[in-house]
Amino acid sequence: MASTTTPTQGADPDHSLYLAPTAVIDSTHPEIVRHSQQLIAGHTGQRQQAIALYYSVRDAIRYDPYRIGTTLESSRASAILASGHGYCVSKAVLLAALARAADIPARLGFADVRNHLTSERLRQAMGTDLFAWHGYTELFIEGQWVKATPAFNLSLCEKTGVKPLEFDGLSDSVFHEFDQSGQRHMEYVTEHGHFADLPFERMFQEYQRHYPGMMAALAQLGEADFESEAQAG
Repeated sequence: MASTTTPTQGADPDHSLYLAPTAVIDSTHPEIVRHSQQLIAGHTGQRQQAIALYYSVRDAIRYDPYRIGTTLESSRASAILASGHGYCVSKAVLLAALARAADIPARLGFADVRNHLTSERLRQAMGTDLFAWHGYTELFIEGQWVKATPAFNLSLCEKTGVKPLEFDGLSDSVFHEFDQSGQRHMEYVTEHGHFADLPFERMFQEYQRHYPGMMAALAQLGEADFESEAQAG
C-alpha cells in the first residue's frame, strides 16, 4: 500500500482510514499486535489504554535523532519497536500503530518546531535549531482527536532538565514552551496537517531542502550518544 502523501481531509465517520494498517504504520504486524495487547491488558476504556500506550512509547523507546530511518523498511513501526530507539517521527509512527492495533483510531501530525534545547553536535549537523516536519500522533479518544507527543523519554528529560511531557487522554500533549528552569524549550512555527500514513517522500524532500547534506553528516554520527551529549550541552 502506498504511503499517503497529502493531508487527509473531510469526514471519515467510522474512522476506518485511521484504523487500517499502512505501508509504515504496520498495525497488523504480529509483534505490534502482541505488544499492544500486552500493554493495554488490565486497562479498561480507550482513554486508559491510550495512556498506557503513550507512556510505553515515550519511555521504553529511546529518543535518538542520530538514527533516522531513511527507507520505508526502517521507518515501519515494527522496525522501531524492534530497535528500541527512534526520533520524534519514528515514535509517533509506533504509537499510531500500537493504537490502531488496540482499535483506537490514530493518525500522524507534523509541524516545524524551533528547538532551543539540543546538543551542539546535532545543531552543527543541522545548521539550525528549526526542526522541520517534527512528528506527533493524534488519537481519537471518547469522541475527540487528542494530540500526543511521545518523543522525549523520561531519562533524557531528567538528564537535560526538560519537563517530561505528560498525557491524560483528554487534552493535547505537545512540547512544553519552557523547561524546568524557565528557559524557552520549543515553539511550533508551521503546522502541516495530519496524515493517515507517513508521507515518506515528501518529508525527506523537506529534510533535504532544510538541511543540505544532513543525512551524510548524521551517517557519521550513527554511534553517537545523543542523551549524553544533550546532558553535557
